[in-house]
Amino acid sequence: MGITHLLEDFGPATIVPAASFPEVSEEVMEEERAVSFEKGYSAGWDDAVTAKDKESAHISATLTSSLEDLNFTYKEAQSQLIESLDPMFKVLTSAVLPDAMAATFGHHIVDQMTDMARTHTDDPMTIFVAPGEGSAVRSLLPDSFATPVQVQEDEGLTPGQAYLRAGNSEREINSSGLVESIQDSIDAFTYHIREESQYG
Repeated sequence: MGITHLLEDFGPATIVPAASFPEVSEEVMEEERAVSFEKGYSAGWDDAVTAKDKESAHISATLTSSLEDLNFTYKEAQSQLIESLDPMFKVLTSAVLPDAMAATFGHHIVDQMTDMARTHTDDPMTIFVAPGEGSAVRSLLPDSFATPVQVQEDEGLTPGQAYLRAGNSEREINSSGLVESIQDSIDAFTYHIREESQYG
């Protein structure tokens, strides 16, 4: 027994006559293939160029964005560094440097006077200091100084300031002016960095 009774019958089989196509010569077929190949090749080439252009544009945009982020990160890090160093600079110029200059002020005077004595051995030397600093400077002068040295307090001088005179030669020592100059330089530097990071 077969299984035909289980399958649906779609009716009698009809035979479709073969369509008649016009005869195409081998040369025309070759020419059509060449044209089709050329069209496909051109379309593929155009797609590849378009994809390459899109990829290049994407890479350029990504690189530009990365460089901008990197530049911003550098500027931000620099700004944060300056902001964190600024209090240290202020303490340095307002407390540490003045104390260090005050502690070594007399020694600077003696060093400068010793240097001046080398060229002015016969001339008397005078040191002009601010009121209240004369005794401290006198105590630092060596007993065996080659030329006589006179220390005078001058009302026109401020603490940390001194004038040295040997003959016609004069020198100025201005510790407080040096500290102010350093402070002004640091303030200008931090201001410049802040402006640059803020406005580019």
